[in-house]
Amino acid sequence: MNGAGRGGAPEAATVEASVGPSTTAGVPPRVPLPGPDPVARPGRSLPLGGDALSESADGLGGLGALFAPRGIAVIGASRDPAKLGAALARSVAGFPGYVALVNARDPEPGSGVYASVEEAAEYGPIDLALVCLPARVCADAVAEAAKAGARAAVVYGGGFAEAGADGERYQRELADVAERTGIRLLGPNTSGFLAPGRGLTASFVPGAADVPSGRVAVVAASGGVNHALAFLLSEAGHGLTLAVGLGNCVDVTAADVLEHLAGDPHTGAVALHIESVADGRRLTGAVARLAATRPVVALVVGRHDVGAFAASHTGALATSWRTTRAALAQAGAALVDDERELVDAVGALSLVRLPAAADPGVGVVTAQAGPGLLLLDELRGRRAAVPELTADTRRALAEVLPPLTYQANPVDTGRPGPGFGAVLNTVAADPAVDLIAGYALHEPAAFDLVEAVDAAGHNVPLLLGVGGTGDDVRRVRRALLERGVPVAGDPHGLAAMTGALLADARARHRTSAGPTGAGTPRAAVAMEPGPGPWNEDQAKTLLDRLGIPTMPRRACPDRAAAHRALSELPGPVAVKLLDAAVLHKTEIGGVHLGIRTPAELDAALDAIEEAARRVAEAAPPDAPQVLVESMAPPGVDLVVGARRDPVFGPVVLVGLGGTTAEAMADVSIRLAPLTATEAATMPADLAGYALLDGWRGGPVLNRAALGEVTAALGDLLAAHPALAEVEINPLRITAHGLVALDAVCIAAGPAGMAQEEGGD
Repeated sequence: MNGAGRGGAPEAATVEASVGPSTTAGVPPRVPLPGPDPVARPGRSLPLGGDALSESADGLGGLGALFAPRGIAVIGASRDPAKLGAALARSVAGFPGYVALVNARDPEPGSGVYASVEEAAEYGPIDLALVCLPARVCADAVAEAAKAGARAAVVYGGGFAEAGADGERYQRELADVAERTGIRLLGPNTSGFLAPGRGLTASFVPGAADVPSGRVAVVAASGGVNHALAFLLSEAGHGLTLAVGLGNCVDVTAADVLEHLAGDPHTGAVALHIESVADGRRLTGAVARLAATRPVVALVVGRHDVGAFAASHTGALATSWRTTRAALAQAGAALVDDERELVDAVGALSLVRLPAAADPGVGVVTAQAGPGLLLLDELRGRRAAVPELTADTRRALAEVLPPLTYQANPVDTGRPGPGFGAVLNTVAADPAVDLIAGYALHEPAAFDLVEAVDAAGHNVPLLLGVGGTGDDVRRVRRALLERGVPVAGDPHGLAAMTGALLADARARHRTSAGPTGAGTPRAAVAMEPGPGPWNEDQAKTLLDRLGIPTMPRRACPDRAAAHRALSELPGPVAVKLLDAAVLHKTEIGGVHLGIRTPAELDAALDAIEEAARRVAEAAPPDAPQVLVESMAPPGVDLVVGARRDPVFGPVVLVGLGGTTAEAMADVSIRLAPLTATEAATMPADLAGYALLDGWRGGPVLNRAALGEVTAALGDLLAAHPALAEVEINPLRITAHGLVALDAVCIAAGPAGMAQEEGGD
């Protein structure tokens, strides 16, 4: 794959340092200034002032020179209109600050093309350098720009870490320049950024300059995705404050841009696109700080196996999809599943934000039953509360709607009519309704939707789906947006908007109750687990010290000890191979259950000895150690664990457990340490959560007790860097409470990693 993989320019196809020999078509004309020219030579400049450039390059923190520069230099400007340097020169022609073109091989100062950034800087401020050169010379060009006073640069071309060993070297050289000079560097391998409100299109993509100014910011891993989202948002009626394609992230990362946006009063909501993460805690910290004041909606790539393509695309494997999503949600981001949902969700949140609430109620109003069913089905899938309306509300609706229409929630109007506004008002007045999701096809002969919305007022936030096509429909949607009413074109988009508002409100409710993770371990974790490795008995001893219930057991070095344990422990018993190097004992025949008699015990010990011989790399001892343990009562099995993620650090996991845990993959994840209260909410994330509430007469999960167990494991891992992973699988829900039936503890470092290759 060439260097355009992340939206950057291909290494050889369009990146050119030289100016073409005969044409000047690629260089934009110098725009004459009103009054006397403030500089002696061409190089367009406008006085700073007004809204577009009212702030200096330092005005918005560390990235001010990048996104709010006073002046720009295009390094590698070309006269050939097909070259990247020419495209960038055209793109920045409308920038209302100083613009200089730089080409060392064919300068023409009279036309505003200079031999160096240093020369261009004599006639106006150069805060930002746009570098359109081959990868091998980019580091030198950025260093020269920094020496001339530039404080930020964008490197567009590909051919860096995504392109092999030479590219990796070129990328290291860029990183060294950024570290040495302090210049902030976007890219390489990016198509740049847009700042429509500042008149700045630092992108070579056609049509980018047509994206309007607005309230949404886009922070995307890929330059191509950045532009795709910008265009989709524009088509949906939403303008942008900033749209950034990060590229290979040699210096400027998503966290940097999010921190920059936290200081931007013009941004109402942020769309975040993630492919891989280098510093998980920094990213989630930036999301949490930003989400406290404006919504963040996140789309994470990698649900399926895209690792090989991700490596060729970005130079880095995609981060764990499930962990990244969980971490972002815990930090306060609303999650979406695709780019269309991202556009609908962030557009809605740029206009409307619910108050923080544990579970806001949705009133559903539909003018057509079929789309209403689609909407309700999606809302149920997103676990939205769609409460039944009160008797008073239903009586009021009966006075407006024809008989036989459904009026309990959702409310089906039968067909749209003049009373649609009254229906919206009535549903909004219901005490259980916190927002309304309404849908109607565009039927101007039946009623005027915009007039209905105006008549209804806004007792609670209103989200609408308007079906139809043509200019009239677009005018209706635009009129609704102008009134601050988010609008989608179909039930799925309406459900995405609604789900995002609910997720945002729930997240702020959680954070308002106190820290939810990534804090400091509780002082209670003062134990030393020892150096490891740990067999199951040692791991369970660790659980005992944490106050996590286990069954009575004996570690037995020989058959005689096993027979004594059988006679002393409440039966029946389980007999297990006790070997720290074997994690998945069931798979090798190392677990035997329901043992009651000495004969059954001898048969189990024979089988375990044979299993130990099969897996031993060297000659085993005369007899392996075994664990004899009383069997637990029946119940529902969970897996609960803590592990040290390479990107996010300590995380905890809760899911449906037992031997099928990995195949089911029905899990909830949080960053650790976290409070027991936050951990107690994790089962609600599971698809099979109904099994935990007394399904068909089964035991009921004590969520508070599970929260204590989960938080304790997270605290243990956070407090002890020598631990890589602690897992209880299964942790059984019984009529008498939780009990740990198996436990694994893995050391960090090479020894610990080797243990993970064992087979449970």
